[in-house]
Amino acid sequence: MIFDISSMKSNLECFLDCTTPAVPSQFLPKSETRNLNRLWHPWEREKVEYFTLADLWNCYDEWSAYGAGVPINLDNGETLIQYYVPYLSALQIFTSSPSLNGLRDEMESVCEARDSFSDSFSEESESEKQSGWDGWSSEDGGLEQESLWHLNDRLGYLYFQYFERSTPYGRVPLKDKISGLAQRYSGLMSLRSVDLSPASWMAVAWYPIYHIPMGRTIKDLHTCFLTYHTLSSSFQDMDLEDDMGGAGRKGKEVEGISLPAFGLATYKMQGNVWVSSRSGRDQERLVSLLSVADSWLKQLGVQHHDFNYFTGNRRG
Repeated sequence: MIFDISSMKSNLECFLDCTTPAVPSQFLPKSETRNLNRLWHPWEREKVEYFTLADLWNCYDEWSAYGAGVPINLDNGETLIQYYVPYLSALQIFTSSPSLNGLRDEMESVCEARDSFSDSFSEESESEKQSGWDGWSSEDGGLEQESLWHLNDRLGYLYFQYFERSTPYGRVPLKDKISGLAQRYSGLMSLRSVDLSPASWMAVAWYPIYHIPMGRTIKDLHTCFLTYHTLSSSFQDMDLEDDMGGAGRKGKEVEGISLPAFGLATYKMQGNVWVSSRSGRDQERLVSLLSVADSWLKQLGVQHHDFNYFTGNRRG
């Protein structure tokens, strides 16, 4: 892969760009557009673009195997490529109906099953299943009853959730993790972005593995990142620059649908490798992305283990 190291992008911007998935897109048949939830898709569009979750996970295939290469410009004028491996940190998927795509049985089994990799699935009573979002609780955090996202018809029905609690050394790369989970929850492959509620999201933990050329000891290259991404087509036509601190959902230079990080947390960030000294833009962006991630989790009433760890358990 060839990188344009002469660009004026900061190292932080390069990281965000290089770890943003660009998912192949499809167009929804006109006969299906009338079935869209108008609370989630209020815009009248001649063409509705969407992606499948299977195609999204495929974007992480090569990264999971070899790492995502991020070009780093050092103060001494040297350039190296730092590689990061993605790990699934958190995932919540809400759909418009418990019977969508024949997934009712799987949705009910979410309440009973324990994934062999982690003990972080939801537990809910039969009455809670009938009410969907209302009264939902999980082992890692419950819904704040007065939440802005309280209403069932806005959030939909919880199909699947996962919160990683293992140490970094006990995890498997994102694509492998999803492949294992999908053996029981087929919707992780078959669901489309137009089927998902605006509350659907994922967090990806990026851990450094090596850099080229080797031999340089730079503390800041041990920095770990936690990126947050929305999954619903509800955000596809929205400009997220102001609201979420990131680029718009539709990438200008990529084919398909780009899912830039709307939130970000860092761990072991030292020195000034990631924060450009040319301006205060990087620092402002880090603060903004961290704030948005925190607000998102609070809105959903979620306790995200990795976020708490990355931020030193300082959430209020």
